[in-house]
Amino acid sequence: MRRSKLCVLIGLFLLVGFAGAAEPQVVFEDRFEGKLGEGWSWLREDPRTWRIRDGALEIRVEPGLAQTVKNALVRQAPDRSKGKYAIEVAVVFTVEPSQQYEQAGITWYREGQPVLKLVHELIDGKTYIIPGKKPTATKSVQLRLIVDGERFVAQFRPDGQGEFQTAAEGPLPLGREEQVSIQCYQGPSQAEHWMRFDDFRIVRLTE
Repeated sequence: MRRSKLCVLIGLFLLVGFAGAAEPQVVFEDRFEGKLGEGWSWLREDPRTWRIRDGALEIRVEPGLAQTVKNALVRQAPDRSKGKYAIEVAVVFTVEPSQQYEQAGITWYREGQPVLKLVHELIDGKTYIIPGKKPTATKSVQLRLIVDGERFVAQFRPDGQGEFQTAAEGPLPLGREEQVSIQCYQGPSQAEHWMRFDDFRIVRLTE
């Protein structure tokens, strides 16, 4: 009887241990509480059009393209050749987007050039998750870009609720000087639209 109980206890101990080992590891987190976290830098910064407000980062959506976007906040990307990672951020349209292709989200850079984006974007009067062109009905979404070796998975959650939905997946060849960015662009020139970014995380996945 004692031996049976001991075996049960050992089994539970091992189960808990394995479950703990499988927990995702937060590599970096920034909730934008009063200031930017360590390790960020700006591409084409305009200090007049970004701010920390009410526990989030707000960036004005200015006109521009992927190659000319202002106030792109970048940091070193995780080394996906050595593990599987998720980059997550909550994105909120503070006003209804009105400009064709107005967008905000995550961009992956290689040697200073954008090579992949996961964004919430206005196209022909409706909003979508790009890539995949998955329609959305909320101003707020949580974006999640998973990188694993030479592949990516683009996911999202409306209002940060429920299970992550996969919008697209595909190849992402390894390269040098990789960075990850949060940014917004293709905004209207005659209106002041701001995007809110919050709960940025880089998480190492063990599954």
